[in-house]
Amino acid sequence: TLEEIHAEICYAECLLQRAALTFLQDENMVSFIKGGIKVRNSYQTYRELDSLIQSPHYVKGENHLHFEGGVKLGVGAFNLTLSMFPARILRLLEFVGFSGNKEHGLLQLQEGASSYSFRSVLCTMLLLCYHTFMTFVLGTGKGNVEEAERLLKPYLARYPKGAIFLFFAGRIETLKGNIDAAVNRYEECCEAQQYWKQFHHMCYWELMWCFTYKRQWKMAFFYADLLSKENTWSKATYIYMKAAYLSMFGPDDCSPFGDSEVELFRIVPSLKLKIAGKSLPTEKFAIRKARRYLSSNPIPLPVPPLEMMYIWNGYAVIGKCPNLTEGMLETLIEAEEALARSSATELLADDQCVIKLLKGLCLKHLGKISEAEDHFNYIYLNEKKVKYDHYLIPNALLELAILYLDQDRREEAIKLLERAKQNYKNYSMETRTHFRIQAALHQAKSPPENG
Repeated sequence: TLEEIHAEICYAECLLQRAALTFLQDENMVSFIKGGIKVRNSYQTYRELDSLIQSPHYVKGENHLHFEGGVKLGVGAFNLTLSMFPARILRLLEFVGFSGNKEHGLLQLQEGASSYSFRSVLCTMLLLCYHTFMTFVLGTGKGNVEEAERLLKPYLARYPKGAIFLFFAGRIETLKGNIDAAVNRYEECCEAQQYWKQFHHMCYWELMWCFTYKRQWKMAFFYADLLSKENTWSKATYIYMKAAYLSMFGPDDCSPFGDSEVELFRIVPSLKLKIAGKSLPTEKFAIRKARRYLSSNPIPLPVPPLEMMYIWNGYAVIGKCPNLTEGMLETLIEAEEALARSSATELLADDQCVIKLLKGLCLKHLGKISEAEDHFNYIYLNEKKVKYDHYLIPNALLELAILYLDQDRREEAIKLLERAKQNYKNYSMETRTHFRIQAALHQAKSPPENG
């Protein structure tokens, strides 16, 4: 009956929500298995309902639009999300009955967003998340910002003070390189409502990065400090960022609130959280980097906020704005010169390679392709000298591959991506790197946009 199929949609959505809660409620493998079963049941339900809609025997009821919208939301979300997974995870998921097609997922969500069903706004939200976050943080930094703007425009016109829409408007401005406009949007978003403080924290996180892009370390520190005091997502990450910004202060800058850079770095490892038995990847990265401060005579990190900025693919943002990129390059050159003047340590190669990677990205975005290529190759050629920051080598190969893709050197890019994927394991932010490799491989193997 019509009631039953609508109930199935609601059931599938509830299963997804329950799965998320199951993952979070306990720190053992049983929770993962239980959660996985619920996700699979939800996925199977959506597939069956999609088949029902395609069936010649299906009769459209008066609420067909809302039913179809629910199916498109589920089918689209699953296909889009699954298509982004690294190949090794995808093979495992396919073995237990999952499959994902990016183009089909996008089409389903676009159709769902353009309808006037109950769930059209949810389809829009998912697409906005995909275009403004997932393609940047887990992809190659080439999101469809124009499509995101088109999707957001009617909602922003209808709800000019809607916090969620203002937040996405800020994110779009960020990705366009309009950092000042983005800051204004995030501030508007915070002013729009006072009840949902967690939403303020999302804005604070984005504002922290906006001021990082502008190299306004004190303002970036201010928002990292706010997050460390008000939000519990990852105290370790927030404290690490506070210490990182303090490390960028000049000799004439007074340390606000009497915070000590070294002391802050030292408490980072003690703040580790576990969610569903796992530590947050960003947190693990911060803890690994902060460990060098535990010794009585610590070796300082050269540019910690700029390194973390890479983890969140911030160089794809400043790449839209030459003056920001040039400023960042200037800071990196100064750090490189300071490193050359300092006494050699066991971590010298690691620190040199960090700076080379970040400089390479800046040079690429400034159109200095040959120099950028040299910087990425330097890291690969000095692989054996790197002591701890092993994530640098696969990421250098990834960035070199993306640079080759921009030049339409596809075969060379694919070889580098396969090397990065197959030859390196157990390094920081490995899963995120594999997501980005998968996105780059998808781009490399897709037909050129001009046909």
